[in-house]
Amino acid sequence: MNQPIKIGAAEVASLLRRDILDGARSFKDRLPSERDLAATHGVARGTVREALNRLADDGLIEIKRGSGAYVSYQDEVAANSVVANARPLELIDARFALEPHICRLAVLHARPSDLDHAEAILSKMEQDVENHTQFAENDKAFHSLLAEITGNSLLIWIMAQINTVRGEDQWAQMRQITLDPQMIATYNLQHRQILNAIKTREAERAAVLMKEHLESARTSLTRAIAT
Repeated sequence: MNQPIKIGAAEVASLLRRDILDGARSFKDRLPSERDLAATHGVARGTVREALNRLADDGLIEIKRGSGAYVSYQDEVAANSVVANARPLELIDARFALEPHICRLAVLHARPSDLDHAEAILSKMEQDVENHTQFAENDKAFHSLLAEITGNSLLIWIMAQINTVRGEDQWAQMRQITLDPQMIATYNLQHRQILNAIKTREAERAAVLMKEHLESARTSLTRAIAT
């Protein structure tokens, strides 16, 4: 009589991975409990736990203690749809949630070479008062650099998605409306204050200054949309 084939964590992970990548389990879906998965696959809960940890390491799921495992993988088509349909004010609100803390982390991790790089970008922006397109490119570079200084790969990736949104047509239209020389000069001053706070290792001041900067951007966008 043939004995049933025993499977291990790698095989369980492979089966779950296939479900996720094939779309059988969608973004933010909660996976069955460890107990249910163990019963389904005929393995011990420890084997399931190891399989889930492998999927988490691959970036396919997020394990929330006391809540369960959730699909964090989002296929490229869906992600592109989010980027294409994001509104300018949604972008600003997302940045409010993210960038003040990026400033705190930048204070902790910034090296002299990072600060020199940021200084060079700001110098370019301060020369771009009459060129809103070039200013916008250097503005993206400055905010991206702050994320890179943190050394946090997830924050860096999220900022890359934000910059992708900023490249969409509707954002380009808003940029043409809002980025006049006076507004660019205001942003340059705010960027300079943020960098100075990072240089002097004032984490909360840097975070507050970033909030003020983003509030200026939000106000400018709100006025442009209302006209």
